Amino acid sequence: MSGAELARQLTERLGTSIDRAAVQKMMMTAPTGKTKPRQVKAAELMAIADITGYAPPTDEPQALIEVPQISLVSAGRLAEAEAVEFYDVDATHIKVAGLDPDGLWIALKVEGDSMDRISPPDSIILVNVRDKRLAPNACYVIADADGSASYKRYRPNPDRFEPVSTNPAHEPMFPDDGNMPAIIGRVRKTILDM
Repeated sequence: MSGAELARQLTERLGTSIDRAAVQKMMMTAPTGKTKPRQVKAAELMAIADITGYAPPTDEPQALIEVPQISLVSAGRLAEAEAVEFYDVDATHIKVAGLDPDGLWIALKVEGDSMDRISPPDSIILVNVRDKRLAPNACYVIADADGSASYKRYRPNPDRFEPVSTNPAHEPMFPDDGNMPAIIGRVRKTILDM
């Protein structure tokens, strides 16, 4: 929907004149030159939600999901990994907001520096083991036939899993004869203590 159309519908619905420029100012997040963002009134917000079909934003806190930290993962060479498909009832659990509640989450501690631009050593990555669909530039925990696991970014054309590192010694991993490694899950968040 164009800004002009939204302005027209808002004017009609609220009975006050709202022009396209007002709608543009409502959408601004920061001042640009002499133009400043315009605050959105509650009635306008509710009308926009009704017109567009999108719910208005809320200040409700996000739900915390309890995630087991079950293992270490190498962010370098492939290393032996514990079985990540099983939950350990004695595992340490962390509570994290902003995760897909429909996901099946595990937390892994990062060892090595091949992903240090995203997840430095000793950071915790949160992996959705239900999300195995490869997406360009997304990060994954992968396993080879021997059960060794690693954390890398996927890039297509040609398919490869590559480091995101300050260490130039790390090189991309290319699947042998098109045989993709097993995808354990997609990494969606890094937690790092400062």
